[in-house]
Amino acid sequence: MGDLEHEQEKSSRLFMMASILAIGGTSILIGWLAITNAPIAMTASLRGVSVWWEVLFPALFPFFVLSELLLGFGIVHLAGTLLDPFMRPLFRLPGVGGFIVAIGFASGYPIGAKLTSRLMEQKLVTKNQGERLVAMTTTSDPIFLIGAVCIGFFGSLQAAPVLAIAHYSGALLLGLGSRFRFGSNGAATELEAATPHSGNRIRAALSAMHQARLADGRPFGVLLQQSLQSSLTLMIIVGGLVVFFSATLDLLLHSGLLSLFRDTTAGLLQLANLSPNLAPAFVNGAFEVTLGAKAAAADVALPLIDRVAAAAFILSWAGLSVHAQVAGLMSRTEWRYLPFAWARFIHGFIAMLLVYLIWPLFPIQETAATALKALPNFSSNFTSLHPSLLGGLPLFTWLPLMFLLMITAIVIAGSIAIVTRKMLKH
Repeated sequence: MGDLEHEQEKSSRLFMMASILAIGGTSILIGWLAITNAPIAMTASLRGVSVWWEVLFPALFPFFVLSELLLGFGIVHLAGTLLDPFMRPLFRLPGVGGFIVAIGFASGYPIGAKLTSRLMEQKLVTKNQGERLVAMTTTSDPIFLIGAVCIGFFGSLQAAPVLAIAHYSGALLLGLGSRFRFGSNGAATELEAATPHSGNRIRAALSAMHQARLADGRPFGVLLQQSLQSSLTLMIIVGGLVVFFSATLDLLLHSGLLSLFRDTTAGLLQLANLSPNLAPAFVNGAFEVTLGAKAAAADVALPLIDRVAAAAFILSWAGLSVHAQVAGLMSRTEWRYLPFAWARFIHGFIAMLLVYLIWPLFPIQETAATALKALPNFSSNFTSLHPSLLGGLPLFTWLPLMFLLMITAIVIAGSIAIVTRKMLKH
């Protein structure tokens, strides 16, 4: 037994040393590239700052603040108690997971990870449940998917239904598949068992909200101030990661160090009977989702279905920039990165496959799609596209509608699951 523990400790030390050397070597390489290619690094950094300030900040900051307020006031606990009987038969997740799924789909990454990390810290979800929840809720927000990707990059709204269905259905299928995943001991934990409520569930939900508010105890002024402070700090971290990965990608591309990755990707695409010209999109998307989606739409000579499928994979993979944001948010928990990365790849593959499956159901004109010529125009065009979504509904109306739509879908699907289970028992 002692020899086994010694070997495990030795392996852990070797892995840690290898990780330190890899991170240190990569940092030195990127630093050297930035010094020797200063104009490229500056241009890419300014582009990252533009995307962060004009797109990500107005899209994410209100949700960061709102999520803190909802937790502080106990709204998450209220929704969790109400959604509990619907979430457990569907995903084997507690009811609070339904609230995170709804707000995560409506607001996009990394809001789902932020809320999940708080729930894990409060012991409202287990490690297993938290990992599955983050994997399922790391999705693009609909405004970015429709406004920026479909209208901005592809130049047409016709691809939006296919891309949206493939992306969000892929996430839900990933969640349904992960419900069969258990911990290393193969046993369900206490929190995976439904908590019975005697009497009126609405009364129990209000009681849960009241208890959560009492446990928080912060006055509204303090709660708002701390929510703003933590959200601003988080937005600065998000901006730094976007700028870093934008500059890193350009430096690696101009240095030629990603040639092998690009050529390997092109070969794999050819094996899948796809055009190797899509390889730059997958290479860019591996690092940053915005650059990858733009590259997927750029080559109008390629079939539209292939470009939309590539965009679906890239949006679902989310890019290492989003991965780093999620890892930072989950750093105070026992969350593991490798299962998350594997889930992102599976989500991307499912979304890409769904595009090809549902494409014949939508009459889409191949000549309708055109791509934007330059990324600097993306930010201003993206913000001006918001009012055009959903028949001119403003942003503050569209987002609550998306949230309520997801809650309704969870309730309906959960009800069907409950009825089906009862029928199978009889």
